[in-house]
Amino acid sequence: MGRRRSVEELFAGRHFDREVIILCVRWYLGYKLSFRDLVEMMAERELDLAHTTILRWVRRFAPEFIKRWNRFGRSAGRSWRVDETYIKVRGEMDLSLSGSRQDGAHYRLQAQQDTDVAAAKAFFKKAIQQEGRPSHTITLDGYAASHRAVREM
Repeated sequence: MGRRRSVEELFAGRHFDREVIILCVRWYLGYKLSFRDLVEMMAERELDLAHTTILRWVRRFAPEFIKRWNRFGRSAGRSWRVDETYIKVRGEMDLSLSGSRQDGAHYRLQAQQDTDVAAAKAFFKKAIQQEGRPSHTITLDGYAASHRAVREM
């Protein structure tokens, strides 16, 4: 297991102040903001950023931040809420499944399977893989494919 880097080493050689980087990454992870939303917010603070810069920060720093934040966090429970949405992509209706844990963690899957049940199963497999274990309680809406996927799994 590799040694844990100090905060100074983590931000060494960065053009922007570490407080700006931390703020952008935290807001991106904690709220439903796009990179372009964050660029606008930083422009209001007279900081000129490109959305790709924030994208690179998120890719670079998010895993380290999550590792550090998880040391202090505790799970609020093991229940999930799952919802489906149909969205139009290139003129075709696609299924998007999203779910959230009681403590606020989110899971999302853009369906690429042929059937809705297969998409729902893929969503639950992804959530279980990321969580490391299945939920004790799953709250579903009236979407039949999700109910069937839970029964079959």
